[in-house]
Formats: sequence, structure tokens, C-alpha cells
Amino acid sequence: MLRAQIHKAGSMTSLADLGFDPLSTAFSTDPYPVYRALREQEEILYFEEQDMWLLSRYDDVSAVATDPTMVRSLVGISPAEELAKRQRLNNWHDMPYHERFVQFSLLDSDGEVHRRLRKQVFGAFTGRSVETLEPMVQTFVDGLIDELADRSEFDFIEDFAAHIPGYVIGKFLGAPTEDCRQLRRWSEQVVRFFDVDRNDEKKVIAETATREFYQYLVDLKVEREKRPKDDLISTMLEQQRAGQYSDDEFISTCMLILMAGHGSTIDVLGSGMHTLLKNPDAMKRLRNQPEMLPDAIQEMFRFESPLPFFHRHATQDTDVGGNRYPAGTTFGLLYGAANRDPSHFDDPDTFRIDRQPNRHLAFGRGPHLCLGNHLARLNMKIIFSTLLRRFNEIELAEDAVVYKRGLSVRGPKRLSVGWRAA
Repeated sequence: MLRAQIHKAGSMTSLADLGFDPLSTAFSTDPYPVYRALREQEEILYFEEQDMWLLSRYDDVSAVATDPTMVRSLVGISPAEELAKRQRLNNWHDMPYHERFVQFSLLDSDGEVHRRLRKQVFGAFTGRSVETLEPMVQTFVDGLIDELADRSEFDFIEDFAAHIPGYVIGKFLGAPTEDCRQLRRWSEQVVRFFDVDRNDEKKVIAETATREFYQYLVDLKVEREKRPKDDLISTMLEQQRAGQYSDDEFISTCMLILMAGHGSTIDVLGSGMHTLLKNPDAMKRLRNQPEMLPDAIQEMFRFESPLPFFHRHATQDTDVGGNRYPAGTTFGLLYGAANRDPSHFDDPDTFRIDRQPNRHLAFGRGPHLCLGNHLARLNMKIIFSTLLRRFNEIELAEDAVVYKRGLSVRGPKRLSVGWRAA
């Protein structure tokens, strides 16, 4: 019915016609021809599996992301029976811990609740605050490299990149170092359930991980109440005592901070390194001109956006891309497609470390702009500057790099590399 309201009968090109299959090997290897075909359609195409309209052009994605009438959650907007129907459609139902701490969070709240929760932790994520973490991150990265320096070949993802965000975010929040590996496992098990290949097996894993995560954070909270430290969880406890958090909001915010920076940082480290390995002239230029690294990192996020898909719901009838959509419509924001839009980026399929301007959408836009964007860029700066300084040669040690399947992620599953110390 909705499709008939918006498009003339017979004018609809299907997603299958364009090769849109997020779980296919072809799409995970290179989704950008499909994204290009989507952008070139006059119509905005309907993704029936997820009951949403996919936005692929930069202007459409940016407009919806910044529109205050577009929300992440329909709680308090749609009738309860409609929300229950959507939960069942997306297999988000019958998950008491997941519904309590993951489906409600800073990320999936809007309006005054979102502003209140974001305000409490915003100060810890500013550029100036994050800079104070640089010595700690540098020491940890140096130690990891020291352990790997004599190996002629290793997996850049599992042996190196995967260790860093969990350690940094865990220390930042206040989790003991020895717990960081487990925090990563829980985070990945919860986050995997967000993608389009949602099934009952992953549902059980996600719910179990959320419950165990919750129990861990409750214990950590009790420990910090007894013995406060100079960490974020101790600061949040002070804020809760001042009435800024409910118990559930406290746990969900801690959980989100620990989850949000794990997978995406690992993915962009992997795709960033892979992109440099495929562009040796760019890597050589960065060695000779390290002052270009901040721009190169921005280009890594644009070129291979680690979180290429998010959603918004329309709270009122609205115009998007020249069509009228009713309240309650869901839009899929394809950041990965928007960041290759030639109307905003010259030669968008070319990796250029000196690209200016580079107003990419990899961190989102509007009220849900990624809270951890400064921390992600700090990690990238320290890691790549250290690698380029300490190794004269870094080479790809495998012929074909396999990328993760799905619509919500973009990053290599493994990346075998070899190197030679300077």
C-alpha cells in the first residue's frame, strides 16, 4: 500500500535488480557498484525485508540525519500495538535484558531524554578530554608492536587491531585490564544481532551476552561505589546521585560506551590498513609527510565507512527525495553510499589522502553524531603514525582479503601482513 502511494505502478526497480544482497560474497567484497546504482535511480527503493526506504544520496541522507522530526525510536510516538508488531517483525521481542539495556539507550533515544543522557558523558569525549589519553594509548600500542615486531607475518586484525579499542575504552570507563577481552566478546555478540541476518541462534547469544554484561556492570558499579577512582564510571555515579540517571539508564549508557567503539574501530583500522596497502604511493607519502595523517584518517573513514548503515523513523508526513512519505515511515541511511556520492566528492572512488574538503558522514550527523569520533581518530593517529615510523615496509601477505558480510558493518575479517622494522 505504501509503495503504491509513493510510486506509479510499474515504475519500481527492485533491489535485486541492482544486485543488492548484503549477505552475499559479491556485496561484502565490493558494495560500491551497488551503492552507485542505488544513487543513480530516480526512485528511492523499498527494502521489503526491513520495511524501510533506502537513502543512498548524500543530500537525502544528510537531510534525514539532521531533521529533528526524524527519530531513532518510535517509543512514545507510535501506539503500543504498532511497536509490538515492529518488534516481532525485526525479531527484537522476548529478550528482556536486550530490550531493557540495548534497545533503549543513549543511541536509541530522542528528544529530551537523549539530550540529558548525552550531556552527562559529552565532556569526557571532547577533543581536549580525549587528548589526555594519548600517553596511555601510545604506551599500549608500543607494547603490542614490541610483541609482534619479530614476526614476519601476522593477522593485523586479530593479533593487533582487536586488542586496542577494548583496552582503551575499558581503561577510560574504569574496567580492569584483565576484563577487556571478555568485554570485547560480549560487545561483539550483542552488536552482531543488529544486522539484517538476524536469527534465533544469534538472538539467544545476544540476550545471554546482554545479561552477563549487565551482571558484570552491576558488580563494577558496586565496586566503584565503595572505592571511587579517576574514571568515567565514578563520574557517572556522582551524576546518578545528582538525579541524572535511573539505574537502567546508568547500565545502558555504560554498556553502549563499551560496545560502540569496539567493532567499528577494529573495522576501520583494518580497512584503513588494507586501503594503504593497496595504495603504496599514499603510504610512502605519509611516511615522508606525517603531518598529512589527520587528513588521511578522515579519508579512511570516508572511503570505507565502518558503520555504513543506520535508520530513522518519520514522526510526521514528510518529503524526502521529491516524494511524500507518511508518518511512521522508516528510512535506511546508507552512509557508505553517501560517502561515495560524486555530487559531493570529486572522483569519489579514489583514495586521496589530501582530499579537501572532506565532509564525510561516517560519524553520522545531527543530534546522533558519533560521541566517540575524537577518540576513534586519536586511536587511528597514534596507531598509523607509530606503524609508519617503526616499519620501513608493510606488505599484504595474502591474495584475497575477505570482508564481513552484512549491511551495518564494513571491515575485513582478517588481514595478513608482513613488515620490516626501520
